[in-house]
Amino acid sequence: MNQSKSTTKKSKGFTNEEQAAMKERAKELKAEARANQKRTDGEKDLFEKIAEMPEPERAMAQRLHEIISDAAPDLWPKTWYGMPAYARDGKVVCFFQSAQKFNSRYATLGFSDEANLDEGPMWPTAFALKQLTAVEEERIIALVKKAVS
Repeated sequence: MNQSKSTTKKSKGFTNEEQAAMKERAKELKAEARANQKRTDGEKDLFEKIAEMPEPERAMAQRLHEIISDAAPDLWPKTWYGMPAYARDGKVVCFFQSAQKFNSRYATLGFSDEANLDEGPMWPTAFALKQLTAVEEERIIALVKKAVS
């Protein structure tokens, strides 16, 4: 009998890390529904997630929080799939993913489709981060300002 590869190969499903992120997001949605949507509530959750990160990512996430908060004070801090994120009108604009989160070799600063980064037919929406220097900080400030423009 001749079976196609797609019917004989079993899906491995979600990884443990992906399942954990989905569970985190479910908890976040419940907390958001119960919360009174104060900025301080989201910031508290964000700082708790940052505190769980290993160094040097913890320091990087703290510095990103300062940069994003200064560059776009109207974005509200929150968590999103267990990651520090920044939202406008409840919709995530940008987020920080530590390398440890999905066993990656680098951390990521990502932007959602809510970010106004469109440039022609193709543009980057995520950036690998190994460290933050003044050069990277200036680029991030420009990206965040453009994202919320």
